[in-house]
Amino acid sequence: MDYYEDHVVLNISDNASDDSWDFDTDLKERCDRDLSQDFYRIFVPTMYGIIFILGIIGNGLVLVVMGYQKKTRNMTDKYRLHLSVADLLFVLTLPVWAVDAASNWYFGNFLCVAVNMIYTVNLYSSVLILAFISLDRYLAVVRATNSQATRKLLADKVIYLGVWLPAALLTVPDLVFTKVREKEGTDSLFSDDPTVTTRVICERIYPQASNTIWIVAFSFQHILVGFVLPGLVIFTCYCIIIIRLSRGSKGQALKRKALKTTVILILCFFCCWLPYCLGIFVDTLVTLNVIPHSCEFDQGVRKWITITEALAYFHCCLNPILYAFLGVKFKKSAKSALTLGSKSSQKTLMNKKRGPISSVSESESSSVLSS
Repeated sequence: MDYYEDHVVLNISDNASDDSWDFDTDLKERCDRDLSQDFYRIFVPTMYGIIFILGIIGNGLVLVVMGYQKKTRNMTDKYRLHLSVADLLFVLTLPVWAVDAASNWYFGNFLCVAVNMIYTVNLYSSVLILAFISLDRYLAVVRATNSQATRKLLADKVIYLGVWLPAALLTVPDLVFTKVREKEGTDSLFSDDPTVTTRVICERIYPQASNTIWIVAFSFQHILVGFVLPGLVIFTCYCIIIIRLSRGSKGQALKRKALKTTVILILCFFCCWLPYCLGIFVDTLVTLNVIPHSCEFDQGVRKWITITEALAYFHCCLNPILYAFLGVKFKKSAKSALTLGSKSSQKTLMNKKRGPISSVSESESSSVLSS
């Protein structure tokens, strides 16, 4: 779903009745035409297609392994399951947005609302679950002796109140404002002489009188709930974990591996999400006329948001690697699940699995980052 296209359309419609806006409207339309449509119509579907394929494979495999080891799941596995479900449902919406970006909206008003709601709930739930995982690892490493009850409560109950309920509530604007409508524009993709065309689009349509207020409010909501709040939790928890693991001299090899994993988790989250949220923030400042803008600047912001949006969504493909396949236990379970060929071999593997894995209680303070 293209953030910037939706943003520009709404800004124009908000002031369509104002004669003084005619010049700005024409300028924005010319800027929109000048932006390479080849880039947008090729880049977005291509990237969404790649993310969709990788996301389906990675998160699907995590779900298969989770089903295989359902009798021996620990609290970390429960978070992996929530994360994979959220990421999988999110990437399932990307082919729809790829078609929309490449051509037109063909799916009707019902799917317009439904896909937007699915997109929103799983976009927010995915990053909020990452915050819960960092909090769980903080408790397991820093508060290892007396945190079992708290961790169990967080993994079994609080996650629904702290992740899925807020994410579901954030879909209310999609239910209220999202509609299908026709938009007149120009198509200069294959011609130097642009012709007027009508394109069906799926977007949020806000009341004209308060259009800018709605746009700015939801932009800041996206930044705060989708990045700043979970980012603060992730950064704080993992920094405390790094400080804790850096102390002492026992188990240096395991500690070095845990520290390396922790740094990778922090870098991947911020490298994927920070550029996109910075783009949204700059675009919001432009909407508020805090930053002066021009045709070239608007085009640059739109390209930046389009590229970094794909980078942010790519985090859904990294999550199975970062939070599952880096773990030794999970990799063993994955190999066992993928090598099941018959009922006899399945029984043998299940017996092996029940032996060493169930006998190792994962003293969560030392192995939780590599589990």
